[in-house]
Amino acid sequence: MAFTRSGVRFPSPPKIIMDDYQIKKDDVFSGEVDPEIADLFGMEENDGPSFDLLFDEGGAPETEELPRESVDLNKTNFAPVTKFLEDKPADYFKDKNYYQKALGGEGEESQRFHKVLSQYLNIQDPKERSAMRSKLISAYWELTESMAKKIHENLSDPKLMTLRYGAVLPNLISQETRLLLSRIIRDNDTSEPVHYVDEWLMKIATGFISASTTDEIKITKLKSSENVRPQIEKHEGQKQALLGTIQRKQLNIMDSENLLVASVKQLSAKNRHPEHGNVYMPYSAEHKKAIFDISQAIKELQKIDKEVTGLFLDLEKIEKMLTELRDKADRLGEVMHVDASVIIKEFGSLRQMAKMSVGRQGNHIPILMKQYFNADERNIATRENLLNEVRQIEELDPGLFLRTFKRETNRIVPYFILLPCYGERGICWEPFEKYNRGTSRGRVAIPMFSKDLKYAVITAMADLRWQVAKEKAQHYWMEEGLTGHYYQWFSEKHLKGDVKERFINDYTLWITKESEGTQKLEREVRGIFWRDMPFPDELRDKLKNRGFVYNELFKKDINRSMSDGY
Repeated sequence: MAFTRSGVRFPSPPKIIMDDYQIKKDDVFSGEVDPEIADLFGMEENDGPSFDLLFDEGGAPETEELPRESVDLNKTNFAPVTKFLEDKPADYFKDKNYYQKALGGEGEESQRFHKVLSQYLNIQDPKERSAMRSKLISAYWELTESMAKKIHENLSDPKLMTLRYGAVLPNLISQETRLLLSRIIRDNDTSEPVHYVDEWLMKIATGFISASTTDEIKITKLKSSENVRPQIEKHEGQKQALLGTIQRKQLNIMDSENLLVASVKQLSAKNRHPEHGNVYMPYSAEHKKAIFDISQAIKELQKIDKEVTGLFLDLEKIEKMLTELRDKADRLGEVMHVDASVIIKEFGSLRQMAKMSVGRQGNHIPILMKQYFNADERNIATRENLLNEVRQIEELDPGLFLRTFKRETNRIVPYFILLPCYGERGICWEPFEKYNRGTSRGRVAIPMFSKDLKYAVITAMADLRWQVAKEKAQHYWMEEGLTGHYYQWFSEKHLKGDVKERFINDYTLWITKESEGTQKLEREVRGIFWRDMPFPDELRDKLKNRGFVYNELFKKDINRSMSDGY
């Protein structure tokens, strides 16, 4: 069966045959177009949808505005992951019309993709296949961009699986991989900011998260050249920082109150005189200590209460300013949700992230195919696998997510975006948002189908470390802090190449080798990392006994701690 419109003939949409998923030839599709493509895409005439169902455009999405995301500044670590996969697989790939539903309603983009994919699978000549490969990559991104623009809609599972995993056609992946994808936990029950591409686009589209772009966000129905969104985002960041500080102060209040209660209880436990039972003995040393603790607790409570009172006054001022800014936005006609063009730009950013993750020499085909990916539940970047890897890295680098702004240090975990690509390295796209340096999350992209997930995550964390330190030092990044110390060593050694790339490689050795006592770094680099990016105290105590090098670094720590300059 074929569709004909305006004189153009289109291949038939596929019928997925559930009892025969395996492609006849493992890695190369050959033979005449009709037999092979019919075997891959075959369907009966009465099973085919109408042309309009497959290629017509859908309606305009209805937007639903959500509140902006806040950051919990009181979380100190990641909770251990206890469940990595669902016990029962979902039935995504049991739909015989999966492919037609994936492409349905995407207009010319689906026509072009279907045509190019059919040609690509049937080409034998290496040169022709290489040329068609480029066309296939372009056609796929155009197709998925069309899907992304409709992210507001209730997209079908095939479209979501295409955006999330690049699984546009089930027959292109093995049965084992289909089973693995079907068992991946679909929804985010972790409360951590880890998102698949479809989830990320939805949050951008609804205004829940600001777009990953250096340009101003285009606002719907903007009636004035004055844009107050940056001011609102800045004050929102200050508000979140204040709330976090208040919460920490209140925890201190609870500690002092508990000490006060325990001390009063101890003070009230008097001992009777051994000879005169109707009188009590004088206060013992324990009682006197309790009196001292009570006085100290009362002083501490008075001090903290005074600080909290001032913080609440500052909070009231910021909330008043936010109210005025929002009122101003309403008067100017600003509608605080993003324009459709922002979704397109964001999707372009995701495409660029994937390109950077794959690298120049990597496999840039964004479609999941069995010849490029072997199902391994340990190395696929699911949300749960990623959190498990990041938790282990943070245990070795406890300052990884700590950010000090205006003398307040907070733990701020970046957004993690899981990209459906064959990249080998993770990247840091943004260390934090442009208008909120204090409490905003950065953006880190991780390839889902890398050969070594641990390496991909470590390189992403190294990139994040470098960019945050560089932004903190600003114009003095070559002189101060982590980047300054490392750059000076790099320059003194007269090394060539990209200094950040060298740092990322050294950070990888720091986490994977030096943390185990295996000396792989140059002496100066080890000293820089030991001081500016230290291991936790218990690990440093352990390493000091693993050799002269670590023992000397540990002694230097003691000397610095005893000096005024530490």
